[in-house]
Amino acid sequence: MSTLQRFLRGSAGAGVAVVARGVGAVVLNKLLAVYGGPGGLTLLAHFQNLLGLFTTLPGEGVNVGITKYLAPLRAGSGRYRAWLGAGVLLNAGTLLLGMALLLLRPALLTELLGPGLMLRLGFGVGIVLLVSYALLQTLLLAAGRLRHYVLLTVLLSGLSVSAVAVVLLRGGSAGEALLAYLLAQGSMAIPALWLTLRGGLVHRWRGQMSAAALRGLGRFLLMAVSLLLFGKAVDFAVRDLLIARYGLARTDLWQAVVKLSDNYTMVFSAVISSVYYPRLAALVGQPAAMRRYVRTVLLLLAPVLAVGLSLIYLLQSWLLPLLFELRFLAARPLLAPQLLGDWAKFLSWLLLYQLTARAQVGRYVAVQIGAAILYVSLLAVLLPRYQLLGATLTHAVHYCLLLVACAVYFRADWRTSP
Repeated sequence: MSTLQRFLRGSAGAGVAVVARGVGAVVLNKLLAVYGGPGGLTLLAHFQNLLGLFTTLPGEGVNVGITKYLAPLRAGSGRYRAWLGAGVLLNAGTLLLGMALLLLRPALLTELLGPGLMLRLGFGVGIVLLVSYALLQTLLLAAGRLRHYVLLTVLLSGLSVSAVAVVLLRGGSAGEALLAYLLAQGSMAIPALWLTLRGGLVHRWRGQMSAAALRGLGRFLLMAVSLLLFGKAVDFAVRDLLIARYGLARTDLWQAVVKLSDNYTMVFSAVISSVYYPRLAALVGQPAAMRRYVRTVLLLLAPVLAVGLSLIYLLQSWLLPLLFELRFLAARPLLAPQLLGDWAKFLSWLLLYQLTARAQVGRYVAVQIGAAILYVSLLAVLLPRYQLLGATLTHAVHYCLLLVACAVYFRADWRTSP
């Protein structure tokens, strides 16, 4: 089977999960835009960003490493247990760290969910369940159980949207709906645990904790720390700044464009993480084959993405009211730079995944730091001059420059590789 055929076949296999996530996200955005009150869409994004502050370290760090190291191992073997035990320990540690950091801004949960001890307790339970679900799902993917991954993703999308709809349509607040959304997602840890137990993928840890496994996963955790500090945290701070500067209602216009972007970005990420990255990781020891694979996927996706994003631009006057509300037509001037930036972002991601597959921690962290400094610098210049448009212009210029830098770097890297 050719490289292109393998990529397309894997992408088709993940298609059902991608569609389910995409439809779920569209319906969720619509519910908060229509029934969540002024700023409902921005509150949803802020809450999801908050969840990202808890899930980035385990999801984008520890679990990425688990996928790499468990994939070639037999479930239940000594090495499998060692890597799994280290993964569980590091997941628990990152969860505790997230809870501790939340104490730095204790009023945040009140701002998003509303007052009340039960809401805070519900948030804590939901986060623990959500992180557990992500780990269990990782075990299924590492074992090649794509059908189980698809099933869980479809159930999660349907259940989370249904929970939000029930709360909002019964007159509940946006905060109560957001908590229902979290708990519905976290509840998927129960069927995920059943599937992993049934498949023999979860085993009791025996013996001493493996220092080698902790070091191995720790490299991926360090990469996720840089993503958290110079990615997710920056996004959270920028939204906080826009809310303070323009208010919830006006920030909703910018957020609608970003949410539209998030919908197709989620689809792209699902395909890349379930199809592209596992294959890339498997080719680490074959530099020539890895280069061919990356080039093939780039040449396939660059024009496909350009056509798809251009179509979204042409349909903006229909899409914005359909996905959100009629008032969001005012966001049309913000869309073009967002789409351009997304095209550059997707292509740069394809290149940067090579650093993750090779576990090149120092270079990955350097990219995250440099990208964050560039983004903040551009925002400081463009936001005062162009107002909300400056936020999406920053996105476009930032990722176009990043793509150029990645292209130059990896072209030189490929020339020096065997």
